[in-house]
Amino acid sequence: MAQITHWADVVADEALQLGNDHLVATGITPSGHIHIGNMREVVTADAAFRTLLDKGAGAELIYIADTFDPLRKVYPFLPESYAEHVGKPLSEVPCPCGECKNYADHFLKPFLVALDKLGIHPKVYLADELYKSGAYTEAIKTALIKRDEIATIIDEVTHKTTSDDWSPFNPICSECGKINTTKVTGFDVDAETVDYTCSCGNSGTVSMTGGGKLTWRVDWPARWGILGVTVEPFGKDHASRGGSYDTGKRISKEIYGYEAPHPIVYEWIMLGKKGAMSSSTGVVVSISDMLKVVPPEVLRYLIIRTKPEKHIQFDPALPLLTLVDEYERLHYKAEPTEYDNTVVRLSHASGICHTDIPFKHMVTIHQVARGDIDRIMNIVARAGYNTDNEKCILELTGNVGNWLEMYAPAMVKFSVQDDVPVHTATLSDMQKAFLGAFSNIIDESGELTGEDYHNLVYSAKNKDSDMHSAIAKSLGIGADELEVNPKDMFKAIYISVLGQPSGPKAGWFLSSLEKDFLIKRFKDASTYQP
Repeated sequence: MAQITHWADVVADEALQLGNDHLVATGITPSGHIHIGNMREVVTADAAFRTLLDKGAGAELIYIADTFDPLRKVYPFLPESYAEHVGKPLSEVPCPCGECKNYADHFLKPFLVALDKLGIHPKVYLADELYKSGAYTEAIKTALIKRDEIATIIDEVTHKTTSDDWSPFNPICSECGKINTTKVTGFDVDAETVDYTCSCGNSGTVSMTGGGKLTWRVDWPARWGILGVTVEPFGKDHASRGGSYDTGKRISKEIYGYEAPHPIVYEWIMLGKKGAMSSSTGVVVSISDMLKVVPPEVLRYLIIRTKPEKHIQFDPALPLLTLVDEYERLHYKAEPTEYDNTVVRLSHASGICHTDIPFKHMVTIHQVARGDIDRIMNIVARAGYNTDNEKCILELTGNVGNWLEMYAPAMVKFSVQDDVPVHTATLSDMQKAFLGAFSNIIDESGELTGEDYHNLVYSAKNKDSDMHSAIAKSLGIGADELEVNPKDMFKAIYISVLGQPSGPKAGWFLSSLEKDFLIKRFKDASTYQP
């Protein structure tokens, strides 16, 4: 059987054909909540970076926050008062909560914390600081001098005609503070200044150092040469024919004399049936929120398992349990392939807790214990899991509790009833006879595992089992006359304990409850009268 090569190995091998030292770059504009969709870019970049290191290459990972981009509009999560700030650089817009140094910082801070939890540790650059430090000054001079050549490249690639007053540089108006309402009227290379007029009626002169920024189609290729970028992931919008990568690679080579970085084009992450995630439309699940509900390695796995060019369907409700399940099976696979090992290695987030308790089982345990930590620890111990690292168990408990509160569908939620539920009256005579027999057998048995409980219920259909005989005797019929459907017996268990016809995996569920509680509940339910 042919060995499958992971996409990160393919990317790294292609990059190594171009050289042995690489700078992998990733960047996002912090214009709103940085979401799971954005995470695809940074995890993809980190996977390429890690794989290059594994192959012996010299590699560095950087993250550029586009903090000098303008605020495009009053997003749904902003008050209308922000209308006056539309058009200003994000670094110059006030923080929405009033506790951060600016608008960009407000959204960037939680994202950087999330990156750390994901085991991603890039060198961080802020675009406004780069411009204000003079890092872009020479690139700005070149762009202004070669304005006509750049315009020709853009026209040829996009098949659109740039306007006569188009400029590769956008000054910031000293009066209104906006960067998208100005027009360049002249520049002085020696003085490193740019003259402008603004639609607000103001005109003036700004420094090339921090007085404005290059327009995106020029900023991106200029950045490649300034920072030395050799590998970079970006969304399919930038990779479309005539898009910013097509213009960027020509501007980079023909204007700045620098080869464009090796591209990694990725597809979008789709949020359930709502479509592609977008901060501007409010269709988002933030990375910070997701790290409250699942271990970071599961979020990495979401990206690592899928080739970048394929879109990812993501749903934080019930499908999230399936994703966690899938990762746990792979992580503990008895005979993993080389491909499996690569996926697990690239999904790993250093410094995080590991526990042998399946996420789904903790969903059951948490609800049985009603979130009480002491009861959770007792159930975990009784189930035979390793309890040495209480910190890891508490982290998992917190994840599960948050998931139940934030995303869990109603069908997953349950509550153990303090008294025999009234719905128990709907049980058939056979179901009640089963509960009585089940109570007696549990009482006569030693400690039972989840598998033991599961097998006992299924034994009810076997005519030579103690359970089957006990049910038949209670009903006053011969064992050969009795036909038992285990599904009806499981239904009787859920109704008598939860007051509903279905529930979590029965073995895990029953082993999570106190044995004495089960004995009494099933005995009481077997004789229940409303």
